[in-house]
Amino acid sequence: MSIERRGPALATTLVHAGEPEPRIEGAVVAPIFQSSTFLSEREAAYDDIRYVRLSNTPNHHLLHAKLAAIEGGEAALVTGSGMAAITTSLLAILRPGDHLLVQRQLYGGTHAFVHHDLTRWGVRVDSFDPHRPADWPTLVRPDTRAIYSETITNPLVRVGELDAIAAFARAHGLVSLIDNTFASPVNFRPLEWGFDLSLHSATKYLNGHSDIAAGAVIGSAELVERVRHMLNHLGGMLDPHACFLLHRGLKTLLLRVSRQNDNALRIARFLEGHDAVATVYYPGLESSPDHATARRLLDGFGGMLAFEVRGDVAGAEAVMQRLRLPLVAPSLGGVETLVTRPAATSHSGMSAEERRQAGVADTLIRMSVGIEAADDLIADLEHALAAA
Repeated sequence: MSIERRGPALATTLVHAGEPEPRIEGAVVAPIFQSSTFLSEREAAYDDIRYVRLSNTPNHHLLHAKLAAIEGGEAALVTGSGMAAITTSLLAILRPGDHLLVQRQLYGGTHAFVHHDLTRWGVRVDSFDPHRPADWPTLVRPDTRAIYSETITNPLVRVGELDAIAAFARAHGLVSLIDNTFASPVNFRPLEWGFDLSLHSATKYLNGHSDIAAGAVIGSAELVERVRHMLNHLGGMLDPHACFLLHRGLKTLLLRVSRQNDNALRIARFLEGHDAVATVYYPGLESSPDHATARRLLDGFGGMLAFEVRGDVAGAEAVMQRLRLPLVAPSLGGVETLVTRPAATSHSGMSAEERRQAGVADTLIRMSVGIEAADDLIADLEHALAAA
């Protein structure tokens, strides 16, 4: 499990960090500051002007403080989506001619950006196997600037040698970035393990209610400021109302993710024993190749799992359509259970060969487990798989 946490417990931090003191007009819940423009106060620099696109409304400040406290960062920044957090961070750190190391089996949108867009702009990219630290030194060049990984990969929920990645980055003077979306701060807090920047699609677990799109960047004040300057130019800010909803959603993060951890493990064990299921991917299973690593690094195994049914794509689609409780939808991390076929959604932007190399089969079903009763979800799966 993770290293010892200092200060208030996470449950307390989620509720109380980033709240205004004194309370605004005595309101227990901070209001929405639905204003794009604020009075000037003789600001010394452009980035200090009070303006919604510069992510410095009262709602932004409160949310940034809560996010930083949750993961032990000096600073935090919210963005208009998870991809805005990822792309803006990479653009803030890298320049043409730099070299970037990225782990294999990335989220499809990230894969496309680093391998197609960044390379077109003069950044060289190489992939590394996050399970083979002995191979990494051979990939480092004099112009290597950063290393990028995912805590739990999308969609095969693999867990690499995360502590070794952070140590490797420090030893070679690299900026380490990690997408912590699938784990959430409940299960892993990257900065405590030595990562420089923790990135989230806050659309998912941080908000948890499938009603906004948002991203988050958490880390040192210096690095977050570099990302903020880039975001100010690119314009990928989060509006105050979405800030309010994300601020509210964070307060129940621990309750939601704890239930999702428990539900996912029970469901993964059920699927592993079903004759219609060929393979189950979940780090909480003793059969997972990453089980020992996940037990060592994570506080919980997460609410995401994936499985392959026996047969063809039509059979996989039929299983999803027979489900009554899980909704067929492409996102994840909400209170409701969702299923999707990554080859047709999150990884559809990759070529068939790229998906094959990443191990993403066309028959793979990804499940984002919600907070429903596990018994009801298992009964539903049993019904859907009966005709498979």
